Order: sequence, then C-alpha cells, then structure tokens
Amino acid sequence: MKWLALVSIALVIAAPGAAGAQGRTPTQISPAAPTVGGPSGMPPAPAPGRPARPATSTLADTAPGAPAASPVTSVPSGTPIPSDYVIGPGDVLQISVWKNDTLSRVVPVRPDGKISMPLLDDIQAAGLTPLQLRDKIAAALAEFMPNPEVAVGVVEVRSYRVSVLGEVQKPGVLQLKAPTTVLEALALAGGFRDFASPSKIIIFRKDAQGQTQRLRFNYNRAVGSAGEDNVSLRSGDVIVVP
Repeated sequence: MKWLALVSIALVIAAPGAAGAQGRTPTQISPAAPTVGGPSGMPPAPAPGRPARPATSTLADTAPGAPAASPVTSVPSGTPIPSDYVIGPGDVLQISVWKNDTLSRVVPVRPDGKISMPLLDDIQAAGLTPLQLRDKIAAALAEFMPNPEVAVGVVEVRSYRVSVLGEVQKPGVLQLKAPTTVLEALALAGGFRDFASPSKIIIFRKDAQGQTQRLRFNYNRAVGSAGEDNVSLRSGDVIVVP
C-alpha cells in the first residue's frame, strides 16, 4: 500500500506543473539580424519601402541605346569675321552709308557675285574683302555726293565651303558659318580612318591669280609639343588626307 501512496503523491505534484505548461505562452525567437556585407560580401538588403542607393555610375554603366558624346558637328556661330575674309555668292552684306538711310540696306550677293544698290546698279562683290568693297562703293558714290562714309559688314556667311577628302570618316564638302581651322574641319569630317597618314596632309588653295598652292600640314606636330600652327581655312580650300 505504501507504493500506491507514493504514486498518488507524485501525481498530485506533477499535475500543477503540467497545467502550467499548458497555459504558458511559447517564447518567440527572433531571427538573427544579417551581418553587414552578408556571408558572401554582398551589401545588406534595403529596408522595406526604401529604394536601394544606386551605385556610382561609370562609362561602362551607360544604359544600352543612350546617346554617347557626339563629336564636333558645327563651328560655333557669332565668331568675328576676319578682315581678310573674301566675300562669295550667297553671303548677306550690311551696307551702311552715313546719314543716308535710302542707300543703307542689307543685300545678298547674287550667284553672279554682284550686289544691287540705288544709283550704282550692279557692283561686283564676290572676290573682295569687306574693306575692298567698302572702298569700291565709296569711290562710286563720290560721283553723287561729297566724301561718302561707307561701312560694309558680313551679316551671314553662306559661301564659306571647304572640302575634306581622303582617309577621313565623312569625306565631302563642309558648309561653314564661321572661320574654321584645319583641326576643326577634320573634326567635322569625323576624324581619321585606320590607315590615314596625319603627318602628310595637303591643303590645295587658289591664290588671287587663280594659281593652286600646295600647303603641307602635319597633324601630329599641330597637336603635339611641336606646336605647329593650326592653319585657318579659306573658302574653296581642299584638304586631302592620304
């Protein structure tokens, strides 16, 4: 009978513990926070609702189809016209006669190279510089008025054309709007091809007598430490890159 009493006492002691276990709220274990960099060295995931910080972009990160930096395609306008600029067909001129609004006007140079003015009819303008045309108009007006004061300005350049031929990416005729150098013309032509000889460039130019001159231009020396002069082009020049 003693062992029955011991069993009864054991059941009474164990019952409250079992009831407490049934009413106990289980402990929730939170997952461990990820370590910085993660196990593989990757950056931690962004918090919910917060966009990930973009990485610093590089040239290699440019999105497909995004336009790349384009080469020079035009010469900036508004550059002062040099005093030795030679007027050509298509140019637009401003003729100003002091204290005479009737004779002062904006005139285009016709395809035949002439302009029209009151009293003077047709005057040859193509082939002259603005200063030479000024003197020519003043001398013609001197027959009608004493000491005429004349000014000639180039309002718009339309006859300034040069050709770039040979081993360049885009050979052809360049329609220019402002004074341009050989280096700028080569940039407008897209640069050299793989087998070009930049040190042997030749510029063909006609002088006032109609004779063709051959000017040599060394691109490597012009852009290098030698500092060779960057030749300013004239209308009608032909650049040949062998």
